[in-house]
Amino acid sequence: MNIKPKSQAQFDQISLGEVMLRLDPGDGRIKTSRTFTAWEGGGEYNVARGLRRCFGLKTAVVTALADNDIGRLVEDLILQGGVDTRYLQWAKFDGIGRTTRNGLNFTERGFGVRGAVGISDRGNTAVSQLTADSVDWDAIFSQGVRWFHTGGIFAGLSETTPAVIEAAMISAKKHGTKISYDLNYRPSLWNAIGGQAKAQEVNKRLAPYVDVMIGNEEDFTESLGFKVNGLSTKFTEIDHGAFGAMVEDVVAAYPNFEVIATTLRKVHSASINDWSAIVWTKETGLIQSQRFEKLEVLDRVGSGDSFASGLIFGLLDGRSIQEALELGVAHGALAMTTPGDTTMASLREVEKLAGGGSARVER
Repeated sequence: MNIKPKSQAQFDQISLGEVMLRLDPGDGRIKTSRTFTAWEGGGEYNVARGLRRCFGLKTAVVTALADNDIGRLVEDLILQGGVDTRYLQWAKFDGIGRTTRNGLNFTERGFGVRGAVGISDRGNTAVSQLTADSVDWDAIFSQGVRWFHTGGIFAGLSETTPAVIEAAMISAKKHGTKISYDLNYRPSLWNAIGGQAKAQEVNKRLAPYVDVMIGNEEDFTESLGFKVNGLSTKFTEIDHGAFGAMVEDVVAAYPNFEVIATTLRKVHSASINDWSAIVWTKETGLIQSQRFEKLEVLDRVGSGDSFASGLIFGLLDGRSIQEALELGVAHGALAMTTPGDTTMASLREVEKLAGGGSARVER
């Protein structure tokens, strides 16, 4: 890939998306817990945080928060992760959240036969009210940005957010910034604004701007309308060959894609997953990662974002596409061993696992 060199860039990567306050009941249930641990998280932001905290790159987030103590807590958590906040916009708070507020995400991890549960409380948030002219994208990208990342979560946040993404992508293209997009289909985001049909309409509108398209075993079907032969409706059986055939259809529809990456997860239980990924490039065709079979899962939320940040790091760092893929899969696997949306892994740990390392104790 022809990526802008570090010497010409102020930031290695910038994300556009919402950052919510995640409230985590730990081993308990949302509906019965009396205590919650607070984390920050958001599908697009998590990628910037992973690239900064695990991989050591210089990143920033474009977002908005209501200016109250909850917003300031989210800001503090972002700062702890090392992500630059200069493009964070503050919206005036009216006292009760009638006109603008901050998003909350209640997430329980699940265990065994009880699946993970996410309940977001994010309507009318500050960032959902951004419009196409809310951000001076040319001022951002003209300073030099190597990589821009956003995705389907932010696209489904409101009726105005797709136009924000499109404006950002047009400017990024003009200034030579690579663009990645994670489809991240969430039915709850789209139900009130047109459902799956609207999601596909929006994603098909944005896809022609994208260089690196990322998804999981269901995203390309739900978000773009591509069919995977033999895929069960519950996404419990994964046929790597069938996904490879689907990728060929995607490439034919969107020749602008330089890289297509799909994570593949077979859920034996909330605590045991098979985990792997495939990637396609124009130069290599389809490549498959190592498979983590019956991977023990503590908290799966954010693992796809960690995959994305590992893959993007490999591409930005000039690694081979196979290395980039393995870094993504390893980072995602490690993210599932710790609580919270965001990474607690180091580059050394990711590289060790990507290279086939074990979980033997280190002293």
